[in-house]
Amino acid sequence: MDKLIITAALTGAEVTREQQPALPLTPDEIARAAEECAQAGASIVHVHARRPDGTPTQDKAIYAEIIEKIRARCDVIVQVSTGGAVGMTAAERLAPVELRPEMATLSMGSVNFGDDVFLNHPADMAAFLAAMKEFRVRPEFEIFDAGMLHSLQRWLKQGVVDGPVHVDLVLGVPGAMAGTPESLMFLRSQLPPEATWTVAGIGAAQLPLAAMAIALGGHVRVGFEDNVWYRKGELATSNAQLVARVARIAGEMERPVATPDEAREILGIMR
Repeated sequence: MDKLIITAALTGAEVTREQQPALPLTPDEIARAAEECAQAGASIVHVHARRPDGTPTQDKAIYAEIIEKIRARCDVIVQVSTGGAVGMTAAERLAPVELRPEMATLSMGSVNFGDDVFLNHPADMAAFLAAMKEFRVRPEFEIFDAGMLHSLQRWLKQGVVDGPVHVDLVLGVPGAMAGTPESLMFLRSQLPPEATWTVAGIGAAQLPLAAMAIALGGHVRVGFEDNVWYRKGELATSNAQLVARVARIAGEMERPVATPDEAREILGIMR
């Protein structure tokens, strides 16, 4: 197996300080959380930006400040979100890609998202991919259900995207595929040849799916965007605490954790 890549999803677009008092919101707080996660074993940080009042934004200037501050502290791969927040336009969501981060997410379809709809029109998906190619950004294809994985397979067959691809299997969002072992095993069976994959379990699904991914040769995403709890009834004290737990489990299973440069090699990211 490859060494384990741990992604820390630090902030997200929906979580509030009322839900998680340790949530990093400002560029300085996000950069500090990134450094702590890197020290705990993360090689990628997945970044969302917030305005000073805590509301989500895809403002390129705020992302630029976050990226600069992270790079001043540590060498992790910065992966920006193009998901943004529900209701943002495609143009808003795409803006941070122009900063040429090493990675960005690309959601492969529309999905019910709790009481909302996370809309991804095929034309917008194609525009996102074209921008990532233009700015030499490595996509992480976000998969919320099986149809999205088949859409990615179709792109590969058409030559729209070159393999091997890297996917993030996001399981447990209300309205999407459940955060169960059965969901993970099915999606894993449908992966394109030579694809690398990460699992992001939402809420209580985060830890069991992370353990499965470690055993199955996949990679793991944890962090406050997906889960604010350390265990039932106990809030996590930091994103780094969640990263450290996965690194510890991987160590017990004799699967070494990848450094940022090792993650770049695994994912084919050229600096």
